Amino acid sequence: MSPKKARRKRKIAFQNPAGASKQASPGEFESAGGAADFVFSRTKLRPQIALVLGSGLGAFAEEFSDATKIPYGEIPYFPRSTAVGHAGQLVIGKVGAVSVAGMQGRVHLYEGYSAKEIVFPVRVFARMGVKAVILTNAAGGIKREFSQGRLVVISDHINLQGVNPLTGPNDERFGLRFHDMTGAYDRRFREMAVDEGNHLGIGMYEGVYAALTGPSYETPAEIRYLRTIGADLVGMSTVPEVIAARHSGMRVLGISCVTNAAAGILDQPLNHLEVLETAERVKGQFFNLLKAVIPRIAAAIA
Repeated sequence: MSPKKARRKRKIAFQNPAGASKQASPGEFESAGGAADFVFSRTKLRPQIALVLGSGLGAFAEEFSDATKIPYGEIPYFPRSTAVGHAGQLVIGKVGAVSVAGMQGRVHLYEGYSAKEIVFPVRVFARMGVKAVILTNAAGGIKREFSQGRLVVISDHINLQGVNPLTGPNDERFGLRFHDMTGAYDRRFREMAVDEGNHLGIGMYEGVYAALTGPSYETPAEIRYLRTIGADLVGMSTVPEVIAARHSGMRVLGISCVTNAAAGILDQPLNHLEVLETAERVKGQFFNLLKAVIPRIAAAIA
């Protein structure tokens, strides 16, 4: 090969590196579509609202009527949850007259999944035609008013996980390359949740959620840092899913259940059992809030 041809070949290789693609990842759009088709093959319902139910909160899906339960392991390409308190199945059913899809558990970075794998279920919801996503989680309370058992509507987030599910080539069939996150958490949905919570006597607050990778809990020094930069809640999930949902044009409501005080707030160690016990204790309030909010969201997106 002549030097001139060699230089030309190197130039082409630099402009088109191995593995480069115009899509977000090879076949991601098609894989999500295949998973959506599989879900639709198991039910006649066509949900417009999806819920991601976090640690200890998955029991809400047991309240669905006309329910079809699909283990994650049966859905093509779907990641499988390994965390305690996450049942690992998708439930399609109804809350009142509203058709919904409910994830009993999610996957996390600390389980070894990539950011793109974590948001794959959200991509499936997008291919299913879902218009709104309700994301719930168990969180540590940084703001002192956010005591154990408090339900808090997420107003904004701080991504400290060091990753973003949109990293890499962008597939514009999902959304724009550079997506605005100014209104990540839908203002109207937040107002609905606060209004319904107060009507139920829950006493709702709003707060900023900071996402870290885990699985170790934060140190007291890290919590002091998080408070300084404006965080009211801390957890290990949710943010990648919010980014992917907004990228695909879905509206988002986020709700945290404060299952423990963050490190250094109280003079006691943190443990996951406390998280599950607190979620169990407040599930009645949590269920009632979702049952009140879902019909209002359905009307807003109709």
